[in-house]
Amino acid sequence: MSGPRLGFLGTGWIGRHRMAAVAATGRADIVAVAEPDDASAAEALALAPGARRVDGLDALLAAGVDGVVIATPSAAHAAQSIAALDAGCAVFCQKPLGRTAAEVAAVVAAAERADRLLSVDLSYRHTAGMRAIRDLLAQDALGRVFGVDLLFHNAWGPDKPWFYDPALSGGGCVIDLGVHLVDLALWALDWPEVTGVHSRLLAKGAPLADPDAQVEDYAIATLDLAGGAVVRLGCSWGLQAGRQAVIAAEFFGTEGGASLRNVDGSFHDLIAARHRHIHEEPLSSLPDDWGGRAIVDWLGTLCDAPRFDPQARRLVDVARVLDRIYGRA
Repeated sequence: MSGPRLGFLGTGWIGRHRMAAVAATGRADIVAVAEPDDASAAEALALAPGARRVDGLDALLAAGVDGVVIATPSAAHAAQSIAALDAGCAVFCQKPLGRTAAEVAAVVAAAERADRLLSVDLSYRHTAGMRAIRDLLAQDALGRVFGVDLLFHNAWGPDKPWFYDPALSGGGCVIDLGVHLVDLALWALDWPEVTGVHSRLLAKGAPLADPDAQVEDYAIATLDLAGGAVVRLGCSWGLQAGRQAVIAAEFFGTEGGASLRNVDGSFHDLIAARHRHIHEEPLSSLPDDWGGRAIVDWLGTLCDAPRFDPQARRLVDVARVLDRIYGRA
């Protein structure tokens, strides 16, 4: 197999899913896997039988890789990304890239300094429905957009203890789920300035009392955008929602609307529609196998143009909004 030599750091469910997407392209050589759990490592090596298991990031880099795919706990993302970039490798990292905007900015600076490609798995951008909505917005087909409603409610919540430790996670449902929503809104609207942020964070139904000791499991936020548009955001873990998940991104303009919504509580089945008053017409359909598209796009860019992509600076814009939701800025 020819193509970039890749190493995978962390091969839990998400890491293996992204590995399978890469392997299916035939455009990369997966040469090394760093995973402490024996069962997860074995499943990863079954997907990439030519790879060898190594012990940690240093050994992964020593294997002579061109790119590193990171799917480890959040607290490690920034430092691991910087180490890989400083070693001359491109990076594809799970979200969040960092726990704070300062951490994210440090990673982006490292990518620019190393002149290497950096991308984050903000995968909902890559649904067929969201791409169709962004095309409508780019054409001003909805008129002047004045309102955006965003929802991501997960009826389950994470099953790893570190998610609930703010020192390790950087926060709760906002940094876990809200990052997708903020990114979708700003990306779809071509990165307007966020002029104001107002938020409420709750844990177990009560206001978040000590952000250093607990994380939010329910959050609402309002973002004021330059030009007058208003974004309303809601996200949660463990909500009594009557279904596994509620996911929606709805855009309202003076000449129409458009929405991305999940189907029957699914985390994966999302469809889009264009709205004309009380009528709607489909913009996408199922099935839509979008989960691996972000890493496949990164791989395609890595093959053709592996240098720093200035769009990576937008990761800092999203992180700064999250900091403002948390009251850190």
